[in-house]
Amino acid sequence: MPKCSFKVFIYRYSFCYTQRRKKMKTVLMVAEKPSLAQSIAKILSRGSASSRKGLNGACSVHEYTGSFMGQSARFKMTSVCGHVMSLDFIGKYNNWDKVDPAELFSKAPTEKKEANPKLNMLKFLQVEARSCDIIVLWLDCDKEGENICFEVLDTVLPVMNKSTGGECTVYRAKFSSITDTDILNAMNKLGEPNKNEALSVDARQELDLRIGCAFTRFQTKYFQGKYGNLDSSLISFGPCQTPTLGFCVERHDKIQSFKPETYWVLQVKVSRGQEQSLTLDWDRVRIFDREIAQMFLNITKAAREAQVDSVSKKEKAKQRPQALNTVEMLRVASSALGMGPQHTMQIAERLYTQGYISYPRTETTHYPENFDLKGTLRQQANNPFWADLVKALLAEGVNRPRKGTDAGDHPPITPMRSATEAELGSDAWRLYEYITRHFIATISYDCKYLQTTIYFSVGCERFTTTCKEVISPGFTEIMPWQGIPNEETFQPCEKGDKFGVDEMKLLEKQTSPPDYLTEAELITLMEKHGIGTDASIPVHINNVCQRNYVTVESGRRLKPTSLGIVLVHGYYKIDQELVLPTIRSALEKQLNLIAQGKANFQQVLDHTLDIFKRKFHYFVDSIAGMDELMEVSFSPLAATGKPLSRCGKCHRFMKYIQAKPSRLHCSHCDDTYSLPQNGTIKLYKELRCPLDDFELVLWSSGSRGKSYPLCPYCYNHAPFRDMKKGMGCNECTHPTCQHSLSMLGIAQCVECENGVMVLDSTSGPKWKMSCNKCNVIVHFFENAHRVRVAAETCEVCDAALVLVDFNKAKTPLPADQTQHTGCVFCDPIFQDLVEIKHATMRHPMHRGGQGRRQGRSRGRGKRVNPKKPKDKMAALAAYFV
Repeated sequence: MPKCSFKVFIYRYSFCYTQRRKKMKTVLMVAEKPSLAQSIAKILSRGSASSRKGLNGACSVHEYTGSFMGQSARFKMTSVCGHVMSLDFIGKYNNWDKVDPAELFSKAPTEKKEANPKLNMLKFLQVEARSCDIIVLWLDCDKEGENICFEVLDTVLPVMNKSTGGECTVYRAKFSSITDTDILNAMNKLGEPNKNEALSVDARQELDLRIGCAFTRFQTKYFQGKYGNLDSSLISFGPCQTPTLGFCVERHDKIQSFKPETYWVLQVKVSRGQEQSLTLDWDRVRIFDREIAQMFLNITKAAREAQVDSVSKKEKAKQRPQALNTVEMLRVASSALGMGPQHTMQIAERLYTQGYISYPRTETTHYPENFDLKGTLRQQANNPFWADLVKALLAEGVNRPRKGTDAGDHPPITPMRSATEAELGSDAWRLYEYITRHFIATISYDCKYLQTTIYFSVGCERFTTTCKEVISPGFTEIMPWQGIPNEETFQPCEKGDKFGVDEMKLLEKQTSPPDYLTEAELITLMEKHGIGTDASIPVHINNVCQRNYVTVESGRRLKPTSLGIVLVHGYYKIDQELVLPTIRSALEKQLNLIAQGKANFQQVLDHTLDIFKRKFHYFVDSIAGMDELMEVSFSPLAATGKPLSRCGKCHRFMKYIQAKPSRLHCSHCDDTYSLPQNGTIKLYKELRCPLDDFELVLWSSGSRGKSYPLCPYCYNHAPFRDMKKGMGCNECTHPTCQHSLSMLGIAQCVECENGVMVLDSTSGPKWKMSCNKCNVIVHFFENAHRVRVAAETCEVCDAALVLVDFNKAKTPLPADQTQHTGCVFCDPIFQDLVEIKHATMRHPMHRGGQGRRQGRSRGRGKRVNPKKPKDKMAALAAYFV
């Protein structure tokens, strides 16, 4: 065989390699969470995947080579972080002051926006999808997951390789747990994403956005403009949230309207010989008329003995539980574990993504016929908490689970591998322990017990007493809180036996009102009336708590606040369908029909919006009815708050209203000015704004936080084109005002892209400067008598120079100097006097470019090499330039 030249060999090798590369396709796989992607990649690659960070820093990419549809392929496994896109109105319709809420029902266009721009998810997915031939979607297998599937597809399909020959390039993996078996089965049985289910989510999102925003904007502006002590920054309305609140207020109304009634019970105690006395239950239970109750007591007192009429012994069974679904898990977590629904779902999702439990969102309470019950049980055979019970059950043979409901979504929630408290942590372990015990209980045997009932007659009145004796504990061994309480058994007796009457008396009692709804009871009501889904129920309950409509009391009971009560009563007064569960329940059925392909998306949307638009107009016209209720419970703005600063128009004192949202109100001008939230407000030295003569106020987040002055009028009405509503003096571009950015700005922020470090002139003697955009704070020159920003700038970094006056007794300057002017970052004398707080420093290459400087033309200046700084100040100086 003739030898080929080296060049020919290289050519042939390159040609073969190129041909092989052409045949090998690239498969992009996308999961819903980073931890999920890592677990799936590990299973499918058998641990051979290499990993790297994606460009957004939040998602990793796991790469390996394998087989796809019988051909070699390169795989790239990555993830999103929940929804990629969110629905919102286009720009101008997000302005509450310029848009009539009624326009939101039809005129206001909506658009899909990136859900979290900071994650840069769109660019990340498109970069990873380039040159990919096939995509496999591993999103959660529910309606929300299907919706995210199409968000991902809309993002990546335009940049992927186009298919030739009409072959399928989009696949959907269906799975319920992160186990080798389930993941490999899903990979071998790929299907297609369900467009109808995704559309049902789109419909729900658009309806909730339009309806919720219209009602919320109108009632928030209307009532916050009239009352000062509502103590809620947003008076929101939601098609699911409001009926949820309605259930809580309905129970409150029953408690308030309850009138206790007195009743009497005839109590008899009997005994035989030396035996312990028995307390008998009266067959009439209770009597509400005292004279009649006294008559029965007198008749019965005539009898000195109690005679046994009959003895009944029955073997009974307490049934094992059905398989666990989401709603039951939320109920038990709230009532028994003391964990709120939102917190419970967060923990359950984490347990799922870590592979400890199956998918936690399911309505099904019936195990599939092919479900490996024994295999799942064997996983727990070595867990020290229930190993003995599991081994005994495996030896005896698992019992057939009770038949439940198959909702056609996911199998019930089950443990997928053994765990310990040390692995999971406190709350996660408690939830995992319950899920595991519940699963073991479903395949255990019923609890069997013997119930003995003795029927007595005392005179002409009938009485009974009952005792339960456990024969076989069954599932209560693994769920001891469900066990039959230990009771003292009766001594044998027969019909005709006589017992002596030890005591006979009338007990006076009163009926008691129901208690406030527990979270568990509320979840049951929401499920019964079709309010929300197994995934959204925790969100709606959390919303009514965050809006200050209800408070969570001991025992996780939900007590409505005055605001919550007035809102619900107002809805009942104007249009009860706004708060009753019926209309939302009907809508959920329509959305389910969209998911099943039996209803048209646009028709359902248009019909529902038309109904609520009519209701909205009627609500606006009838708002006086709710306002009458508000007047009783809340104080007008003019009668609320305390005088603080003078109005620039009438020069009278405006009142500071601390209740959320905090604001200033001038009762003479009838004007209200919003303020920065989540901090304290006080008068700022009685200084006035040079533009409008309003007295300045100082906002502060505390001694360790930021503070800055602001003009109430400028904060609400931006005075310059380059300013936006909601800016303080530290962002004001006024060229000469002593409080403005132009006079107090020092340099670009060390952390964020667009921020400027501004001197806090109120912070002495613990001086500091802080970013006017983010939370970076730089402490410097402690105990200085005075700190001022000079007009000159540093030749090295272009930061404004700072003039510092120190006290003679505490000066840190050399040779007992008391005054020095220099750059905060470059001056060697200042280096040890500056310390950065409240932020982590990042390398400039990670900052996404330099933002423009504002005030006094403080530009970037000369680049300083940030490599290996000798100390903090050198590093800080490097980041500034």
